[in-house]
Amino acid sequence: MSYDIALIPGDGIGPTVVDAAMPLLHAAAAAHGFDIETTRYDWGTERYLNEGAMMPDDGLDTLASHDAILLGAVGHPDVPDHITLNGLLLPIRKGFDQSICKRPAILFDGVDSPLKGYEGGDIDILVFRENTEGEYADVGGREHRGFANEVAVQSAVYTRRGTERIVRAAFDAATERSGHLTNVTKSNAQAHGMVFWDDIVDEVSEEYPDVEVERLLVDAASMDFIRRPHEFDVVVCSNLFGDILTDIGAIVTGSMGLAPSANIDPGNDHPSMFEPVHGSAFDITGEGVANPLATVLSGSMLLDNLGEETAATALWDAVSEQLADSDAPRTPDLGGDSTTDAVAADLEERL
Repeated sequence: MSYDIALIPGDGIGPTVVDAAMPLLHAAAAAHGFDIETTRYDWGTERYLNEGAMMPDDGLDTLASHDAILLGAVGHPDVPDHITLNGLLLPIRKGFDQSICKRPAILFDGVDSPLKGYEGGDIDILVFRENTEGEYADVGGREHRGFANEVAVQSAVYTRRGTERIVRAAFDAATERSGHLTNVTKSNAQAHGMVFWDDIVDEVSEEYPDVEVERLLVDAASMDFIRRPHEFDVVVCSNLFGDILTDIGAIVTGSMGLAPSANIDPGNDHPSMFEPVHGSAFDITGEGVANPLATVLSGSMLLDNLGEETAATALWDAVSEQLADSDAPRTPDLGGDSTTDAVAADLEERL
């Protein structure tokens, strides 16, 4: 069996972490009886600065034939983020109907949380973020630019299909885990879209009588991710709220460098995309000290999505074992002084 993976290293530390992770995916594949072929696409902000577009006009058509996509990072200090986001990431997520974003936040053994009293295994959160509509729908505009009556309108869009899909995926995961789901909205202030979302959660919950549902407003959830993260299991929320909460989840579990994510097309009609949650980190670009573990864990999620569960588990376990080993190399974000390559080489030995 062979899988064809599209690589989009992107900007900043993106190429560094992708280049570190790919030999590990190849090693896991070889050890478990399948092959990985890759095609590299140097799309991103450098292309935008040189050619005026983050990716070519036929970019989605080019990617469509691949089995999955592994992306490094997107963003550049000289280009506004709305250009980079809308020029690459969002077109792929929306164009390939990657409506389900899964972002785990796990405090691994051997990793220090900035929160007092937490040890490995105490925090294990899985956030389901709606990924193609909501607050990130490109609906709105600006009028009367430069005049005193200039106005900007940005509308959030919630469809029954999109909301039901993410909610149902979260309930399925809660059934397989501890049977607890937290629904995060802001329905006290947003009385249309968010109340609609709550109504759908109530409807779907009737099909899952064994799942306990907790309801939180996003401001309270942000506080509780810090105050009581151990009480969360599966969390479901909109595009914007999921984006914010998973950054909090990454930090309370030790580092943005440990946070993977999956952007999944639930219909399997298009390739799904996997990427670390962290950004392009231009402050450390070129220094060779970027943490590759979030990308490696994203690669594990990629293999799992392709149905290669054993290889995916081996890759995930290698990361867990390395983090639990106090003598293993660590990058500076985890308190060490090792390089990206040293961390990757140690993982390859463990595999």
